[in-house]
Amino acid sequence: MDNKELDGLLHKLHDEIQKTRSIDDKDSELLRDLEGDIRTLLEKLQGGTIQVHPSIQQRLELAVNHFEVSHPDLTTLISNLLDSLSSAGI
Repeated sequence: MDNKELDGLLHKLHDEIQKTRSIDDKDSELLRDLEGDIRTLLEKLQGGTIQVHPSIQQRLELAVNHFEVSHPDLTTLISNLLDSLSSAGI
């Protein structure tokens, strides 16, 4: 996956987070963390190369597990991001 595709995926994920209504404090906290992680990844992407800190990957995986029933569209985008990062060796 090239940087342009990754950028597009990150922006789609950001848009989906903006549309997601949180149900409880844990949802809100996870969504805030995801937004911060996306901003971090976008900044690194603009720098030319991207390295994903293990804590970001862990939060993405936690979000997939947490939102898979209540927010399937969000879960799909996060899963796609994890797959893309893995495929790129990141």
